Amino acid sequence: MTAPLAANEGGAEAPAGAREVRDEDAFDVAAVDSWLRQRTELPAGLPEVKQFSGGASNLTYLLRYAGRDLILRRPPAGTKAKSAHDMGREYRIQSALAPVFPYVPKMVAHCNDDAVIGSEFYVMERIAGTIPRRSALGVDLTPDQTRQLGHTLIDTLVDLHQVDPAAAGLGDLGRGAGYVERQVSGWTGRYRKAKTWNVPSFEKVMSWLAANQPADVRTCVIHNDFRLDNVVLDPGDPLKVVGVLDWELATLGDPLMDLGSALAYWVQTDDDWAFRRFKMQPSDLPGMLTRDEIVRYYTEKTGTEPANWAFYEVYGLFRLAVICQQIYYRYHHKQTRNPRFKNLWLPVNLLERRCRRIIRKAA
Repeated sequence: MTAPLAANEGGAEAPAGAREVRDEDAFDVAAVDSWLRQRTELPAGLPEVKQFSGGASNLTYLLRYAGRDLILRRPPAGTKAKSAHDMGREYRIQSALAPVFPYVPKMVAHCNDDAVIGSEFYVMERIAGTIPRRSALGVDLTPDQTRQLGHTLIDTLVDLHQVDPAAAGLGDLGRGAGYVERQVSGWTGRYRKAKTWNVPSFEKVMSWLAANQPADVRTCVIHNDFRLDNVVLDPGDPLKVVGVLDWELATLGDPLMDLGSALAYWVQTDDDWAFRRFKMQPSDLPGMLTRDEIVRYYTEKTGTEPANWAFYEVYGLFRLAVICQQIYYRYHHKQTRNPRFKNLWLPVNLLERRCRRIIRKAA
């Protein structure tokens, strides 16, 4: 749920999105520095620390040393989903993917000792490049170039879905067949647990998903949060992807579920004003692929043809609603004071209405 990295040439201006650390998210910088120095060579002195404001799940920080930038990731405070925020798992996935999928950041060290800063965390190198933000790519592209970048983005997802999990040492990452069924029941349970008075029940949507779920297409490595603002573009060639970030939700699962989850964030120019209000990435720029074009391009590249795309579309939107609601639940119950989360109940309502429109159209 975050896009924290950008170009750095040690000592340069801090990247976009890097802000002063919120009081509730502060940690003992000297303790981290001491721990790191036992595992990697570092320039003298304590790092300057900034916090990236884009994340809504795990907390992400810039550790700026003279000539070297590192990224620290740690869980948020407050109630967490049972399987979420596993720093060791996130570290392991990226370490294993590095030899076969050259878009992951280089891992530095993982700490599972809560005594250092009060929680588990890991540290990685920062990837030099440009990260698209909410309303801009960060580079000037023509509509034709923007369209080409859209194809490159989906090519990168296709490349990930072609990784052999066993060859990468990730054969035990998932739970095997039945991924679609587990996701529908799992997200249903999470929503009911996180529901507050000001959001809809989603019961009709959850019942429809349960009744219309297809069998797994196949099992592969999936990212589960694949978005424009989770990729890094080459600073010398902005049509080239050099990094994919935020592997918190990665697992072994159905690739069409991954695509459906990715397109839940894909706002385009002909969407209604309310849906566009909550866009998180510049997917509506002139020339960018539409959701329908992405589905056609992906299926042509992979030979995977969904029997009922409406299921994957509704699933992706429902899953996004649950993620928003879980974050809002923390704010609602005063487990975080981050004002960015105050109104997340609004898109939950909007996503429920969108799901029901798609279901009616499919019927």
